[in-house]
Amino acid sequence: MQFDDDAGLDTSEVQDVRGSRIPGGRATVGGGIAGLIALVLGLFFGVGPDQLGLSSGDEEPEASSSSLAQVQQSCRTGRDANTKDDCRIVAVVNSVQDFWRPEFQRRRAAYSPATTVLFTSRVGTACGTATSAVGPFYCPGDRKVYLDLGFFDELRTKFGSTGGPFAQAYVVAHEYGHHVQNLAGTLRRSQDGRTGRDSNAVRVELQADCYAGVWARHATRSPDERTGKPLISSLDEADIQDGLDAAAAVGDDRIQEKFQGRVTPETWTHGSAEQRRQWFYQGYRTGDMGRCDTFR
Repeated sequence: MQFDDDAGLDTSEVQDVRGSRIPGGRATVGGGIAGLIALVLGLFFGVGPDQLGLSSGDEEPEASSSSLAQVQQSCRTGRDANTKDDCRIVAVVNSVQDFWRPEFQRRRAAYSPATTVLFTSRVGTACGTATSAVGPFYCPGDRKVYLDLGFFDELRTKFGSTGGPFAQAYVVAHEYGHHVQNLAGTLRRSQDGRTGRDSNAVRVELQADCYAGVWARHATRSPDERTGKPLISSLDEADIQDGLDAAAAVGDDRIQEKFQGRVTPETWTHGSAEQRRQWFYQGYRTGDMGRCDTFR
C-alpha cells in the first residue's frame, strides 16, 4: 500500500492524546491475565468499554501540549504516511472518510465524520474509561474510534498476523465500519446481550469487516475532496492478503484456541477466522455495501 507522496493530510480527523493522563479514576482492567481476558472479550467489539464491563468512569484525558501537537506537526503529506505509523493512520482515516462521504450522499443519506483518537495505556471516552487491553474500539456515545498504536505489534506477536501497512488499514476501516453502522442504526443490534455464532453481535462484526472490504475496493479511486486525487496510489493483492490474514487472526476460534485451549462457539462475539476472511473478501470482491447484509 502506497500513498501519494504529494497528497496533503487532514490531521483534524485525528486527535492525538498519547502521553496524556487521566486525572483521578482508575480503569478496572490492567495488564496480565485480567488484561488478556479483556482483550479476548473486547477486541474489535465495536462498542465502548462500559458495555464490556470495563468502565470506571468517563474522565477525559488530560493531555500535554507536546502530545497534542505531535501528529499535527509530523503528518503533513502522503510521504509522511509512507514512512510513519501514526501518519499512516491519519491517511487511512482520511481515505476511509473520503469514500463514505460520497457513498452516503449517493444513497441519499448524510455522513457525519468520526474522529480517531490515538492514545497510550488508557483513555477516557463517552463510553467510559478503557485501557489498551480492550484493543481498538468505536464509542457510539461520542462517535470516535480509539486506538493505541501498540496494538499493531500485538497483532503480529500475540495473534500471529503477518502484519504490514494494510493490516493496520484493515483495523481502522473495520472500526469505521462500526461508525457506518451507528449512522445507519444497525450497530445497536449487537447490544442485546446474546453471544454465539448466529448472534447479532457476530453479525454486526462481520458486517463491519465487509464494510472494510468495500472501502478497500474503492481506496485507490476515492478522491480526496480537497485535491480531487485519491490519497492511496496503489493497493495490490499482497496488501489484501495482509488484510485477510489480520481478519482471520482475530477470529473467535483462533483467539479461544490460543488463549484458553478450546473453542466455545456459544460465546463468540466476532465470528470465526473463516467468517471474518469471507466477509472482508465479500466487501472487497463486490465493492457494494448492499452486499454486506450479514443479518439475512
